[in-house]
Amino acid sequence: MSPIKNKKVEAIIAEIIDQYAYADKSERPWIIGFSGGKDSTVLLMLVWIALQRIRTEMPFPYQLRRKVFVVCNDTMVENPIIANYVEDVLVKISEAARDQDLPIFVQKTTPKLEETFWINVIGKGYPVPNNSFRWCTDKLKIRPTSNFLVEQVDQMGEAIVLLGTRYDESATRERSIRRHEVTGKRLSKHQTSVNTYTYAPIKEMLLDEVWYIINTVPSPWGFDNSILFQIYADASADDYECPTVVVNKEHNSCGQSRFGCWTCTVVKNDKSMSSLVNNGQNWMQPLLDFRNRLVEGRNISENRSDTRRNGQEAIREDGTFNGNYTSEYRYQILKDLLSVQKEIQKDRPHVTLINNQELIAIQVIWNRDGYFEHTVGDLYKLIYNRDISTNNIKSLDDTERRILREVCEEDVRYYHLIDNLIALQETKTLMISKYGLHNDVEKRIENFVNENEQ
Repeated sequence: MSPIKNKKVEAIIAEIIDQYAYADKSERPWIIGFSGGKDSTVLLMLVWIALQRIRTEMPFPYQLRRKVFVVCNDTMVENPIIANYVEDVLVKISEAARDQDLPIFVQKTTPKLEETFWINVIGKGYPVPNNSFRWCTDKLKIRPTSNFLVEQVDQMGEAIVLLGTRYDESATRERSIRRHEVTGKRLSKHQTSVNTYTYAPIKEMLLDEVWYIINTVPSPWGFDNSILFQIYADASADDYECPTVVVNKEHNSCGQSRFGCWTCTVVKNDKSMSSLVNNGQNWMQPLLDFRNRLVEGRNISENRSDTRRNGQEAIREDGTFNGNYTSEYRYQILKDLLSVQKEIQKDRPHVTLINNQELIAIQVIWNRDGYFEHTVGDLYKLIYNRDISTNNIKSLDDTERRILREVCEEDVRYYHLIDNLIALQETKTLMISKYGLHNDVEKRIENFVNENEQ
């Protein structure tokens, strides 16, 4: 391969080659966290070029024996434009790695069903995240990737995580990198995972140098990097315009726009999504409006219970409630979400905001919380005018319900009680464990007795 006309970039590639083939004689796998953003793209490009050179230029003992995993975590609430882009890129990476006979393997991770964003918010009633209750990062991002890390460490003994972090990103990021690095050493101990090390090859690269690579170096897996450049350009807010010339007038830097979950309520304003809408992606406006409604409804007392999910009292000094979301508000969020999804799917049928598995699991949680006033299935039919696919649940048919009504005709309260208990029993098939089902049944019967003693 011809050298890249940039000494700093060539030096980084040479260092990666040395670390892969000479400095570390082990076969500890390399794990690259790939978000599809500019930094992880450049990191993977340089590692890829290094592996190509090792294959073509180095003698047999130093051939490619170490696996490189490209790990992409899907939070299931990613910005749809980025999610679609990343999906296309991952396909090209897999195909090109196979065609070029490189030990690069794509691995996608997702949160466990019981930890997805909508299961927590709509199912369990967790208030949407903010800076003081930022539960999303751990459940949606850290745990899925950590689980894959643990698997690799268990299998290989140790693993090395390659980071696309740079000093230039922010003063906070630079302090974090320098705090954990060891002088004179390329590898640092991972902050949380045992037998895991980190390596940050591009930590000294500047933003303009990142865009230089994206704009001038062809993607080694054959993708068009100008697509990524355009996404950043469209998502650049007023304070993140693209004024810096990198090479010439044709190659501009596109600021530091950050992409995250389209539902993100931690930031005050979602500047990237607002800019995408303003730059022609008008179909995303309902997503932005929905996200803003989540923010506005978060701290309204009428939307919150007087207890947290663990039963702990949650009443503010002024008497307003600060617990988990009420069942009725969870229902309203789901109704709003499904309505937005239906609207979006008129023009973009491939966009799914909440999947059927999550919908069914939400019904399970509502049942176990004793919330039977509304059902997910009825709501779905109201919005979409069709039944949701519930292959995992066997419900009572019309004949069985008619017989049950006849048996309970003298007191319809018993019909509702039995129907609720059957719903609890039926949905148990969706749970990994039946743990707690007996208590749920007892609680429903106890509530029924208490209601009818009053």
